[in-house]
Amino acid sequence: MLQTVQKVVYKGFGLKILSEISLPELPKVSNQEDREDIIFKVADLSGGWAELAEPNRYFVINENFIMFHIPNVAIYSIQNGNRISISPMEGSNEDQVRLYLLGTCMGALLMQRKNLLLHGSAIQINGKAYAIVGDSGAGKSTLASAFLQKGYQLISDDIIPVSCTKGNRPIVIPTYPQQKLWQESLDALGVASNNLRPIVERETKFAVPVNSQFANRHLPLAGVFELVKTENENIHIEPIKNLHRLHKLFYHTYRNFLLAPCGLLEWHFSFTANLVNNIQLFQIRRPNSPFTANELTGLILSTINEGEKVW
Repeated sequence: MLQTVQKVVYKGFGLKILSEISLPELPKVSNQEDREDIIFKVADLSGGWAELAEPNRYFVINENFIMFHIPNVAIYSIQNGNRISISPMEGSNEDQVRLYLLGTCMGALLMQRKNLLLHGSAIQINGKAYAIVGDSGAGKSTLASAFLQKGYQLISDDIIPVSCTKGNRPIVIPTYPQQKLWQESLDALGVASNNLRPIVERETKFAVPVNSQFANRHLPLAGVFELVKTENENIHIEPIKNLHRLHKLFYHTYRNFLLAPCGLLEWHFSFTANLVNNIQLFQIRRPNSPFTANELTGLILSTINEGEKVW
């Protein structure tokens, strides 16, 4: 079952989180004088779910409220961008409950707070943030890990929260110092999994701490690289142009199916229309095999260095 604790303040996703749930993935905050931004609490949501949910539906959504049910795991409620409630199922796996809490729940909450969420990994290069997006299995986290091996820093993995400064410049908000990598990626990168914790029991996807290589600060978003697997033998990169830029940002928005029922489609269009005027977008097509992460890091770095001469 989910481990509850005396309320502890954590830092993650650029927010102070007061939680009665143990969150070992997140760093604790020693200075607790400032008021928390959001609250995580355990509550019985079964009655509310039975009243609101339609048969065979997993989500109940309106502008300020999202509730969803993962069978055999938990019912979750996200309200007003500042509160997440969790109702674990009997016999549920603690790691799996937290997986949705730090994934879909935090994604929904950040969306309620008017942050654009890209699905991928963000890396700090030359004092700026670069996002790597793509479909599941495209190699986003593996490529980010290859950058870390070269001495660069991770800003986020899985969810990339993007906000705007008062001057309408996009900035990436750091999430927490951990990557999620499959065993095959660890093998290709030469990383042993002996001392790593599986994301969920019996899975071969592991939590990889990156505390010493975590960029724990807001950084300007300078570019987005879409990673696509193809049957071609060669790696190819090209700019994404015109209206395709808006389409790509919508497509790679984390949990984009939440936007319409939350009343956020107009906001999302306005935000991304401003975003494309301030960043570069590229598509990288890579072969299904062999392992190409090291080649891709070189290609991305050369593209960034060339671009900085003319951008």
